[in-house]
Amino acid sequence: MKTKIYWIAKTAVFIALLVALQALTKPAGILLTGSVVNLVLILSVVLGGFGTGLSVAIISPLMAALLGIAPNWGLVPFIALGNIAIVAVWFILTKVKLKPLLTYIVAAVVGAAVKFGVLWVSVVQVGVPLILKLPEKQAVAISAQFGINQLFTALIGGAVACIILPLLVKTIGNMEKRAGFVKTA
Repeated sequence: MKTKIYWIAKTAVFIALLVALQALTKPAGILLTGSVVNLVLILSVVLGGFGTGLSVAIISPLMAALLGIAPNWGLVPFIALGNIAIVAVWFILTKVKLKPLLTYIVAAVVGAAVKFGVLWVSVVQVGVPLILKLPEKQAVAISAQFGINQLFTALIGGAVACIILPLLVKTIGNMEKRAGFVKTA
């Protein structure tokens, strides 16, 4: 029971952080907002686990649409799919037994590439032309947002994560041990 409540609390904190940062960075544009969102997605899965990362990945585009950041409500499922892709890559690759910083760097590069690929295929190749059938001018603008920009924002978020995760993992791990959430040897 104690750990389930702790999981809910951690997930809620990451969702609140995500929503606050999306709202604060919205005026700065997609490069900053996207980078911050990717950073929160990565932090949520590494520090909170797959369930937390998955929850944040799904809620993120819903909140982006509510805040007017997502260009079209019809894109929410595709954006969620891209978010889930980066969360899954980070979850899987952080289980590999390499030096933590090397693992984070590999996860940042692979996660960014996979998210970019998923978004490019699902939004640019399927969602916009085949499902949403938007007017050409709007389709071009939305497709541009989900092109190479997504690779850059995921790489930036991943790079920042590589810098701050070693300290956060150690600090949070120590706090969890003291609180009795992690069994010590």
